[in-house]
Amino acid sequence: MSFNKDDIKRRMDAAVDVLHKEFAGLRTGRASAGMLDPVMVEAYGSKMPLNQVGTVSVPEPRMLVVQVWDGSQVKAVEKAIRDAGLGLNPQPEGNNIRIPIPDLSQERRAELQKVAGKYAEAARVSVRNIRRDGMDSLKKMEKDKATSEDEIKRMSDEVQKLTDQAINKIDTMLSDKEKDIMKV
Repeated sequence: MSFNKDDIKRRMDAAVDVLHKEFAGLRTGRASAGMLDPVMVEAYGSKMPLNQVGTVSVPEPRMLVVQVWDGSQVKAVEKAIRDAGLGLNPQPEGNNIRIPIPDLSQERRAELQKVAGKYAEAARVSVRNIRRDGMDSLKKMEKDKATSEDEIKRMSDEVQKLTDQAINKIDTMLSDKEKDIMKV
């Protein structure tokens, strides 16, 4: 087991990126093409992501439009959006499906804040696990006398610094997302 600072940083950055993607899927009252990322459409005998059967666009702040490439799949796409649990009511018009984005109630905003908090906590746990892995490899190096105590101390300080940076990034993202959710 060897110590690799770049690997630890890459893994922590990946945890932050996952959080960023999860936050993109959380509805904040404004239309965003990312809102439909979790939608899976039953098409051609299998389930596939919505972006593989049509194009999602945001023509205005409170409207999404899905342009379905194959007209025979419009009903399947409409059903998938309706059943995705996003609280959206798709309205088909030919090969396009218009999706008005309704206002969020205060209860729904509070629920979304809790969900955002859970996502952020999962990211923090992930970062802490990566930190623990790094510290474990440093302890093993120290036990095996693979490098000096001063070097071990310096590297463990670097791991802690990377951890603090990642946690701060997560906290900032959560704070920004909560403000976004509560914006009326």
